[in-house]
Amino acid sequence: MSASIKLLHFQQYNQGFKIHHHQSLPCFHQYPLVSLPNKCFHSSGERLVGSSSTLQSTLSSGNSRLLVTRCISKEFSESLGPTDSESLENPKQKENSLLTILKEASSFLPHVVLASTILALIYPPSFTWFTNRYYAPALGFLMFAVGVNSSEKDFLEAFKKPAAIFAGYIGQFAVKPLLGYLFGTIAMTLFGLPTSLAAGIMLTSCVSGAQLSNYATFLTDPQMAPLSIVMTALSTATAVFITPILTLLLIGKKLPVDVKGMVSNILQIVVAPVASGLLLNRFFPQICNTIRPLLPPLSVFVTALCVGAPLAINIDSLVSPSGMSVLFLVIAFHLSAFILGYLLSGLAFHKAPDVKALQRTLSYETGMQSSLLALALANKFFQDPLVGVPPAISVVIMSLMGFSLVMLWTKKKETVME
Repeated sequence: MSASIKLLHFQQYNQGFKIHHHQSLPCFHQYPLVSLPNKCFHSSGERLVGSSSTLQSTLSSGNSRLLVTRCISKEFSESLGPTDSESLENPKQKENSLLTILKEASSFLPHVVLASTILALIYPPSFTWFTNRYYAPALGFLMFAVGVNSSEKDFLEAFKKPAAIFAGYIGQFAVKPLLGYLFGTIAMTLFGLPTSLAAGIMLTSCVSGAQLSNYATFLTDPQMAPLSIVMTALSTATAVFITPILTLLLIGKKLPVDVKGMVSNILQIVVAPVASGLLLNRFFPQICNTIRPLLPPLSVFVTALCVGAPLAINIDSLVSPSGMSVLFLVIAFHLSAFILGYLLSGLAFHKAPDVKALQRTLSYETGMQSSLLALALANKFFQDPLVGVPPAISVVIMSLMGFSLVMLWTKKKETVME
């Protein structure tokens, strides 16, 4: 038996075919001992026909191994048929499609927030069970999700941008209180609203940054999430001193702040969850890879609860005669803060290579603040319940605006990348 025939026997045996000297496979041209598929091509691209002279010359050439391998691979793949090959690929395709759906769940966040707002207005009992005691764990979960998707290097890089951190602080405790004083004054002078409602607007402008701004930044610019967390942590830590001073200057009444409570709030909502996520990502990456696809849909659900609950709980105050006027003023207040945060940071960092990402981050940081904290302070330290109406409206408005910007800017980034 010639070397070429032995080679053919060896190749076809490895592909799972048993060769008989006087039996051929379908679609094969006959040759004394071997048979080859009709659709065979030499490595040069020349089609081989069934003539014995061509076949012998090809088998005797140095490319016979490549020829036989290609022909048998072709026949083997065709023997599977489309149904069998699809059955092998479908499980992977289904798994990939499921992971894609889970990872892209955050893109539906603005719609879910809007739906939860409407549901809270139509049927408040759907959210009233989510009381104040659940806010800290819920926001802590969102921070844990950010930590799982970050690394310690990201935070080290964030501290290398002191100018951006300072800009975020100015936006939170200078630009925002000025806007609060402006719209609070407009509420009393132009709209003739009670002083308590104006005080509620001013109080909302004096609190620290919102943890939801960190999550919004993470959805739009993941690399900027540590910077946003540092900004929020700094404003929250110093709010124990800044918030009473600003409240005294704007409202004219000293507002006591529970220092221990604020420190506990920082540890529970920001520091501990983010640190847990970072440590889990560092030492147990396999666990993170397992739970990471589940975090986006769970985060969307938790965010919807944090938005719908304050609205449902304070529904009576929101539908009061002055509610629409306060709603208009709060919308104007937050809209101005988002715009100023974006424009002023663009002027300050116009030479930075990541100026657009910085603008978006500082816009979130300026436009979103801890309205839940303002609501708690209003209920605890002011006798007039109307003071709590603007913060309750602010929770919903700043969430809707913030996550609408997430959807807008994310789509814009995708368009630019394409």
